[in-house]
Amino acid sequence: MMKKFNLLFFTLMLFVLALSGCSTKEQTKKPEEQKLTASEKKVELTVSAAASLQEALTDIKADFEKEHPNVTLNFNFGASGALQQQISQGAPVDLFFSAAEDKFQKLVQEGLIEKKSGINLVGNDLVLVVPKDSKKGMKTFEDLTKADKVSIGTPESVPAGQYGKETLEKLNVWKSVEGNVVYGKDVRQVLTYVETDNVDAGIVYKTDALTSQKVKIVATAMENTHDPIIYPVGVIKNSTHPKEAQLFYDYLQNDQSMKTLEKYGFKDLK
Repeated sequence: MMKKFNLLFFTLMLFVLALSGCSTKEQTKKPEEQKLTASEKKVELTVSAAASLQEALTDIKADFEKEHPNVTLNFNFGASGALQQQISQGAPVDLFFSAAEDKFQKLVQEGLIEKKSGINLVGNDLVLVVPKDSKKGMKTFEDLTKADKVSIGTPESVPAGQYGKETLEKLNVWKSVEGNVVYGKDVRQVLTYVETDNVDAGIVYKTDALTSQKVKIVATAMENTHDPIIYPVGVIKNSTHPKEAQLFYDYLQNDQSMKTLEKYGFKDLK
């Protein structure tokens, strides 16, 4: 009888010690680990964004993911028109950050973004850039008549190209240079053409020009020569992670994110 009692007591003590060990292990978890355990499972968001936002959003991503370790941001950078078409055709995207209002409004009209889920966040300037060591003597948009090759984004899909064409038409230069234009699939390709001396000049956003040490800005387009350069951002209505998408949408509008965008040359429109 005593042996049975001792065996039962020993078994009970082992059970108590095991429970105590589990409790201690849970208590010794780091606060961030406890928080992640308590939060929802890991989520990946897909953000389609204009190519000109690449550096700024990469910085913002690092800050956001540090504050929200359960959310991973995956960016799809490209021409706003091409991104808009992908979303219209059903591409799985959670947020759209466009470099043009018309591309963004098309998705609103199609019912893919609700008006209340979008905001005009930042603006930009349009500039003329030439290779750093250029000897062509170009100082204005009108001087593009001196260029053998000029690059702009494809106007139908690249907002910067659309604005560039508008500017040249307004200045009565377009017809003179149209035959020498080399089109880029997005604003970054235009910048690359200038950096590598494949063209004599290119029209890009100020924010893009500021990222390169191989080009120089020789002129800035007057605002009355093209439509306003506005970057709207919004949550896609059929996002599979609406809660997290809204979280990042709100985060983009906070002071820290706006300072990052301004650091890269964007203008606050809020």
